[in-house]
Amino acid sequence: MSIKIQGLSKIYGTQKAVNDISFNINKGEIVGFLGPNGAGKSTTMKMITGYLSADAGNVQVCGIDVATNPIATKKKIGYLPEANPLYYDMYVREYLVFIAGVHGISNITAAVETAIKLTGLTIESKKKIGQLSKGYKQRVGLAAALIHSPEVLVLDEPTSGLDPNQIIEIRNVIKEQGKDKTVLFSSHILQEVEAICNRIIIINKGKIVADDVLSKLTSGTKLSNKIVIELQERVSLDVFSGIDTPQRLSDTKWAFTTASPDLVRKQLMEIVLRHNLNIVSLVNESHTNLEDVFHSLTS
Repeated sequence: MSIKIQGLSKIYGTQKAVNDISFNINKGEIVGFLGPNGAGKSTTMKMITGYLSADAGNVQVCGIDVATNPIATKKKIGYLPEANPLYYDMYVREYLVFIAGVHGISNITAAVETAIKLTGLTIESKKKIGQLSKGYKQRVGLAAALIHSPEVLVLDEPTSGLDPNQIIEIRNVIKEQGKDKTVLFSSHILQEVEAICNRIIIINKGKIVADDVLSKLTSGTKLSNKIVIELQERVSLDVFSGIDTPQRLSDTKWAFTTASPDLVRKQLMEIVLRHNLNIVSLVNESHTNLEDVFHSLTS
């Protein structure tokens, strides 16, 4: 087991930023760690990596206790923090050589070249870090996290500031690393999490509110339905009197969000017959995706 968390808590004054959470992550898993701003994601990640001490509970990385042996656990972890602190006056290669030296890597040149290639930094590798765009600075942080070939990757918003093409490239890097490493990463881009992860952990107000494979999360959450009707004729809002939450999509198209789709469909059919209207389409457009689940559990 690569990451084992039991009863982990962190308190700031009177606020419990992380409140008695527990979960395990095995080798080869890519786990998305989600939650709204202030939910406790970054705090949890900092405690896993040893950058913050826990007020209660226990964290083990690769069987090593983070609190009692922090240096040994840091050797096992590659960490990209949300703030991504970098030395802007250093050149990209110079910085990565420095990081490789900190980790005590024997073949520094090979490690630097591998990290640069993995993260697509080749064309920018001769520049100073301060001259790079935000997206390439993010790549430098990811290269630094990967350079010592860690067993565990903890990535806090790894695709922040990247353009769509760069996001796809970094997504592929993460998926490739996940074949033989443990990856825990947070993101506000839920489509990215769906594309990369099989398992999702959702934290809200310091508590774990969901921990399951993606397919079970999306199939097990009961959410409202959206019924969409398109007519040949233009109609006014008054026509749909008695049906909750009508939303005009166009002159002839209307949507109804409801927890009782069968009832709404029946009401719509009665209205159509009563007003002698012609239906172009009547469909239930609802589907449960990660965004629906996230909103349901954290709103």
